[in-house]
Amino acid sequence: MIAQVEQLLKQLIGLEAESVGRSVIERATRQRMQALGVASDADYWLQVNRSSTEQQALVEAVVVPETWFFRYPESFVALVDLALKRKAALCGSRPLRVLSLPCSSGEEPYSIVMALLDAGFAPAAFQVEALDVSAKVVELARQGHYGRNSFRGQDLSFRERYFDATASGYQVQVRVRDRVKLRCGNLMDSHVLGGEAPFDFVFCRNLLIYFDRPTQHAVLDALQHLLHAEGTFFVGPAEASLLTQRGMQALGAPLTFAFQRAVAAPESKSPAPRVAPAFVRPAPPLTLPRVRPLKPAAPVVPLDDAASALAKIVALADAGRSAEALRECERYLLEFGPSADTYYWMGLLNDMAGQGDAAQGYYRKALYLEPEHVESLVHLAALLAARGDHEGAKRLQQRASRASLAGVKRHER
Repeated sequence: MIAQVEQLLKQLIGLEAESVGRSVIERATRQRMQALGVASDADYWLQVNRSSTEQQALVEAVVVPETWFFRYPESFVALVDLALKRKAALCGSRPLRVLSLPCSSGEEPYSIVMALLDAGFAPAAFQVEALDVSAKVVELARQGHYGRNSFRGQDLSFRERYFDATASGYQVQVRVRDRVKLRCGNLMDSHVLGGEAPFDFVFCRNLLIYFDRPTQHAVLDALQHLLHAEGTFFVGPAEASLLTQRGMQALGAPLTFAFQRAVAAPESKSPAPRVAPAFVRPAPPLTLPRVRPLKPAAPVVPLDDAASALAKIVALADAGRSAEALRECERYLLEFGPSADTYYWMGLLNDMAGQGDAAQGYYRKALYLEPEHVESLVHLAALLAARGDHEGAKRLQQRASRASLAGVKRHER
């Protein structure tokens, strides 16, 4: 029956079973059977096919959110920079429109609101729409009450500005909650966002990695249709190459994972400016610093030694040329020997290609050579979480936090 459940989940939400791990789907199915008091696989299969309510309950048992406030902080810095420019271009004709999906328990859309308020935007100057397939997590977002796990990193000053402490955690303030319009809906349903005006910014991070290729492109077709011609699309680190393959242009600032529609360059005798790479080595999760100007990516160094060989790998990965980047990784290992950074990039490139088992192996090789390699810890944790190993992911996240903090202390000395 589990194979049938996998097919049902693919039809309902486009889920590729291998992306979360079949054990996660089997465990969720058994949980639902126990909750209903159903012992027979055949009886449960009949029930889940007949009941849309049970289908939703099964989806919610499978989809376990893993998120926190200001995840990928550079993307929020980029959002503010772009939003200020977009606001000036609109000349007050309408509020900015931002879409966050899947919004999970609300950390991302509320982070968007806090970033814009910190930048001086009036509450009426923008509106955030937030969508998730799980009614349970949408209700948690509406309640706006969070425990310590939602606050990660060292700079938590935003918590003092926008949350009220309670006996069991922190309650997001009404002025933040009121700027987010939450709804439960399935992105695979064409009616969910049908008729919406275009969005200036679309956040769709770490969703596409759970879909097969046809579903990824169907979702991207729908989201690109919702994106304003001058809008910006934010994705997760492992999804950047999908946007590049569809002809979208990277923003050109490190760690933003932001893309815009490519604009044809005007005819000119002088060569077109080179687009700076946007996909460089991901950093561990940190909370948002005060808004600062974006810095251009560093230029690629000529290939002449180990450091420049690694720089070439980064540049190729940034350009979406994954096969070439992997070949350069292999050449690096032959010429310079084992390297934690190189194994990390081999892991990330395989991760981006949906080769989870290979990616996991390379991340572990990197950690064998350098146990506190922060980027490998962070990405291996994300991979384990996506596969349902939340205890393993939590241990790696704790290691990454300790390693990151130790690095900061060494730098301060």
